[in-house]
Amino acid sequence: MSLLTTYRSFRRTGDGTSIEMVEETLPQKLQPSEVLIKIHAVSLNYRDVAMLKGKYPHKVIDRGVSCSDAAATVVSIGSSVTMWREGDYVAPSFHLSWLSRQRNPTIAQSTGGDVDGLLREYAIFDEKVLTRLPAHMSHEEASTICCAGTTAWSALDFHVKNKPKPRFVLAEGTGGVSIYTAILCVAAGITPLITSSSNEKLTKIKAIGTQDHPVLGINYRTHSEVGQEARRLTDGKGVDVVVNNVGVSSIHQSFESLCAFGGVISLVGFLGGFDKGQNSLDLILQITKKKAKLQYVTTCIYLLSTC
Repeated sequence: MSLLTTYRSFRRTGDGTSIEMVEETLPQKLQPSEVLIKIHAVSLNYRDVAMLKGKYPHKVIDRGVSCSDAAATVVSIGSSVTMWREGDYVAPSFHLSWLSRQRNPTIAQSTGGDVDGLLREYAIFDEKVLTRLPAHMSHEEASTICCAGTTAWSALDFHVKNKPKPRFVLAEGTGGVSIYTAILCVAAGITPLITSSSNEKLTKIKAIGTQDHPVLGINYRTHSEVGQEARRLTDGKGVDVVVNNVGVSSIHQSFESLCAFGGVISLVGFLGGFDKGQNSLDLILQITKKKAKLQYVTTCIYLLSTC
């Protein structure tokens, strides 16, 4: 079929502080392994905003297309494509160069940062970087999976073989990662604890829970010592996993929340910024730089490379 000639795209401005709509030209012939997709919905993550506000800790391409997550359908395929057909419901992977357990550390290709993202009407990707979306989910629902959903899944430590399932999981805030964490925990028979400064938000997210596995809430304005409150809510046991979305400023409370042995802190965000005056900065930057896992006597920290 003949391809469209132009489409609308939203790129970061020259100074990187805003986005602007531009008209793009589509190649009129796909390469053999390429797939043209039509983007129906795009979800916003904190990293997208952080890039515009100068708070993102990694370099991004100049005037890149924003956003990493989208729901799309296949419009056209290249001559050698076998994985997809026109009309398939798909999304590009967040890391285009990390499609299996083996990752090439010298190549960084995260959509919306290292390469153009999904805030556009159409895009072309190699067939191998596309993932099938659940047919029962709306465009808006499905567009939230690739970054927030998979980050929550990885953070829950499910992927560690022969390790007991967590009993309690603490997630910071009520953003996309925390909401997915709560959903996945309840479905897996795990009790999640969610923090927020808003009782209204906590009430809404508690509705996700069940009688056997309720969602427990901690208002950090009321309970400034989140770790102590987490231990109280778990009858002194502590949580098995902390999904740390804040970063340096809450790392000590994360440790305080953990169980006595074998706990995991999954460091997935930087909502609290990178204040050089905080004592833990060197530790966090070392982990970020090396993408490493640090083992301690009672705990370990995973850095989940969602950035």
